[in-house]
Amino acid sequence: QVQLVESGGGLVQAGGSLRLSCRASGRTFSTLTMAWFRQAPDKERDIIAAVSWSGGSTYYADSVKGRFAISRDDAKNTVYLQMNSLRPDDTAVYFCAARRQSVVMSNPDQYNYWGQGTQVTVSS
Repeated sequence: QVQLVESGGGLVQAGGSLRLSCRASGRTFSTLTMAWFRQAPDKERDIIAAVSWSGGSTYYADSVKGRFAISRDDAKNTVYLQMNSLRPDDTAVYFCAARRQSVVMSNPDQYNYWGQGTQVTVSS
C-alpha cells in the first residue's frame, strides 16, 4: 500500500506561483509513476502532469504546458508541481496519484493510489 500526502496549495493572485509537493510512503518510490490531476467543481478529474518512474518521460496537459513543471526527488520520496503564471481557471482541487507501472497514462482509472487533494484558488 502507498500513502500520498499533498501540501502547498492555497490562495494566490493571477500571475502568481505555487509549488505543490506530494510525499509518498509505503513502497519504493522509484518504482512509481507519479502524476498530478485536478478537479474543479462539477468537472471531471483531469491529468495535469506526470513523470515516469525513471524520470525520463513526462506528460503535460496542453492547458499547462510552458507554465507548470513536474519533477521528482527519489531520495525524498517526493514529487513536485511548480505552477507559474497561474490563472483563475487553474482553480481546482489538485490530487497526487501514483501507479505501479512505468508508463505514463492520462486516464485516472490507471492510477492505483491517490492523495487527499489540496485546494488551489487563483483570484483575478
